[in-house]
Amino acid sequence: MSASEPLIGISTYLERTRFGLWDVEAAVLHRGYLDCVVKSGGNPVMLPPVGTWTAETIGFLDGLVIAGGADIDPAAYGAEPHPMTGEPRRDRDDAEFALVEAALKLDLPVLGVCRGMQVLNVALGGTLHQHIEGHNEAPGVFGHTGITVTPGTRLHAILGDHTTVQCHHHQSLDRIADGLRVTAKAPDGTVEAVEMEGARFVVGVQSHPEQDIEDLRLFKALVDVSRRRA
Repeated sequence: MSASEPLIGISTYLERTRFGLWDVEAAVLHRGYLDCVVKSGGNPVMLPPVGTWTAETIGFLDGLVIAGGADIDPAAYGAEPHPMTGEPRRDRDDAEFALVEAALKLDLPVLGVCRGMQVLNVALGGTLHQHIEGHNEAPGVFGHTGITVTPGTRLHAILGDHTTVQCHHHQSLDRIADGLRVTAKAPDGTVEAVEMEGARFVVGVQSHPEQDIEDLRLFKALVDVSRRRA
């Protein structure tokens, strides 16, 4: 394959879906993820939450996106479910924890989006606040919040001191896993981004950059780092 077109794996949902004549279980994904990867110079590869994901089976990838989605099972970080926590999707939890483990073993560039940042934190031993207010205006409606980015971080080099992001979440990072550094916060103190110190590129954001096809800074940064491996 051309070094100018790295393969970027993206985790997917497994949902009951209607299309054409069918109403079936399907692996699905917001198209924004695909478009952002393509417009940033990569080729997207959808990774369903089935099968076995290891360093050997994802070795063909050049980078990885852990996409947004449902709440992580609180049992994964030793907690009892909060009344506002959604039904667990253990198949997706298991698949994405395995993808993170494999990607870190391979030193693949990783971008965690919303749930994806939470997966990264839990996979490395961190915990979550199971419910917060003010970051989810309405079901299916993305809100906006300004974030402040820590100078001297990879994220600062990408986004600068401040930026406005789109958000849709009711959970957030609590105890930060060893090896991760907080790199951005919202005005109310909510952790908006983390990155792994010493890694080639492991960045998690609580926001949804795939919802703004005109702002490709995060996806382009991921693809550019991945291109060096391709």
